[in-house]
Amino acid sequence: MDPTAGSKDDTRDSCVICLHAVTERAIAAPCNHYTFDFICLVSWLQERSTCPLCKARKVEVSAVQYDFCSPTDYKTYAVRRTHRHSIHAPYGLPRRPRRFGRVCEQPIVDVSILRRRHVYRHKLYSYHVGSNPVSGYQDIYPHMVADSSDLQSKARMWIRRELRVFSFLYTDPSDSTPTQGGATTSSNAEFLLSYVVAILKKVDLKASNGHAENLLQEHLGRDNARLFLHELKAWMRSPYSKLRDWDGEVQYREELPEPLLHLTT
Repeated sequence: MDPTAGSKDDTRDSCVICLHAVTERAIAAPCNHYTFDFICLVSWLQERSTCPLCKARKVEVSAVQYDFCSPTDYKTYAVRRTHRHSIHAPYGLPRRPRRFGRVCEQPIVDVSILRRRHVYRHKLYSYHVGSNPVSGYQDIYPHMVADSSDLQSKARMWIRRELRVFSFLYTDPSDSTPTQGGATTSSNAEFLLSYVVAILKKVDLKASNGHAENLLQEHLGRDNARLFLHELKAWMRSPYSKLRDWDGEVQYREELPEPLLHLTT
């Protein structure tokens, strides 16, 4: 099976966990079962360590391959237990975001990041803008993201910058010290970028059951996850394609101050 097969194959295959069409294929290693959606398999492995299709043989999954550009070019989620003797222990995120990839280093903080950190520090939620031809805002649903490379690129642009707000994502992944809200410093920004895009393809951010928030809280903490998803939804609904344009128009209950160098997370 070619993991880079196009949407035709993904439409025909159904994820054995959620029973819906596969939108972002993932392969469990070493057993090489592939009828999984990336987000479904990772969520499964956060609760148990065995492959969903190998339960009788109890095959331990050591890695998840995803985001295939070619059969030999893909990203790897390294399944690691923080408690050696418990199959229900939480898992860390990959040490290397891509096979033979570069080590993820914390980017240099810029003015826009300092402003975004102020938003999270003071729990500022952007005001809702109605969907209409005048505002240009429109509601976005999972199937729209799954079918549109432009929407996926738009999401990645915002997510990549927003994750820079959280400095603990760029610490040594061997350090699993808990942070405020339950997040762990073993989280990896490159993995979370793909993880959040996968959530957008499968889960309605407006759903009242809070499923998207539950999926993200382990990595960012509950409060940060809730605010992160609120802001992501606002960006995705907006007509803007450049972050600086959105930064200049998005409104909060208070004006964001001009950042100073002493502002930190």
